[in-house]
Amino acid sequence: MWNKNERDGKIEQVKGQAQQAVGRATGSKTLTSEGIDTELAGKAQATAGTVTRKAGETIEKVGKALKR
Repeated sequence: MWNKNERDGKIEQVKGQAQQAVGRATGSKTLTSEGIDTELAGKAQATAGTVTRKAGETIEKVGKALKR
């Protein structure tokens, strides 16, 4: 299951893609550039969330293994 950072990061990626599409449709280089920035920030946030989740899962597995 996704954590908050993964979910919010994916949302930011979609928002960035939408901004880019609108920017291209209207010919706005500024909006297109902002969309790229938003999408990249979302990817970074989602990646950080994934790393956090995987680290937590690993710690949990180690804890269970030590209890045995």
